[in-house]
Amino acid sequence: MSDLSTKYLGLTLKNPIVIASSGLTDSVEAIKTLEEKGAAAVVLKSLFEEEIIAEMDANLKKMASDNFIYPETLDFYEDSEEDNLSMKYLELISNLKKQVNIPIIASINCVTAEQWTYFPKQVEEAGADALELNIFILPSDFNRDKEANEKVYFDIIESVKKQVNIPISLKVSYYSSDLGRSLQKFSQSGIAGLVLFNKFYSPDIDLDKMEVTSGKILSSPEDMSISLRWMAIMSGRVSCDLAASTGIHDGDAVLKQILAGANVVQIASTVYKNGPEHIQKMLSDVDSWMDKKGFTSLEEFRGKMSQSESLNPAAFERVQFMKYFRGYQHP
Repeated sequence: MSDLSTKYLGLTLKNPIVIASSGLTDSVEAIKTLEEKGAAAVVLKSLFEEEIIAEMDANLKKMASDNFIYPETLDFYEDSEEDNLSMKYLELISNLKKQVNIPIIASINCVTAEQWTYFPKQVEEAGADALELNIFILPSDFNRDKEANEKVYFDIIESVKKQVNIPISLKVSYYSSDLGRSLQKFSQSGIAGLVLFNKFYSPDIDLDKMEVTSGKILSSPEDMSISLRWMAIMSGRVSCDLAASTGIHDGDAVLKQILAGANVVQIASTVYKNGPEHIQKMLSDVDSWMDKKGFTSLEEFRGKMSQSESLNPAAFERVQFMKYFRGYQHP
């Protein structure tokens, strides 16, 4: 049996498979099952910035009704219903730390550095081992340039770092005209890891109803190509750990991402499709390949196919593009 252990966000993991933030990671029982089936860590289902703020607003309104604060203080806030989501989230973390042994990474989906940034401290106090900030800013505002969009990321990182001492990872999208440089700068901001990339809402159109609908929710193996390319490009060029996400469905995909430079991979869709027991199949395939190639640890081949290590760096850029289209023949 090969040594499949790895380090991510300063945490020692028994293997490189982390369950991504999703409905798979929203209960103690589900996470206990994932641990039993081989998951090395989990990223909890994201709590949204809007949910945290809405609950804070509701609490403020209650305080106003009890005459604890003046009504004028509430002019800024919109109506919302209190649902105790943040309290339940903290309770989940606390209960998990008592019942499972794998690291628990909290997740907050955010788009601003506004009122919600008090919450990460509570996440840390509840026992979370790390915090993943899932930031997706679609560059569709024609009145805001890329520097302004990038500043939002740094504002969020700075605000959260002031609150916590646990490691912070940043899950980002590939929507950027200067992606490589942006990822480098993010890595130098004091975060412990970058997750390449988040899976965002994909719209579709229902032709019969003429309504906007949701596109496919689960990823497919073909979706891995973007993160694989950028993993290979950024490996050795950032000052933090790297996690690969989206389209990782089998052991071969895990191996490819590690060869490109990943510390860990995050999976969800393949578990939805194949069940938690598929984790063991993926790990077994990784172990078999390592045995066949004579590797005894992940570190021996991590990043061996990254752009910085490759004898043909252009393979991840234009040369490969030209070869692909020149070689394609109509059936």
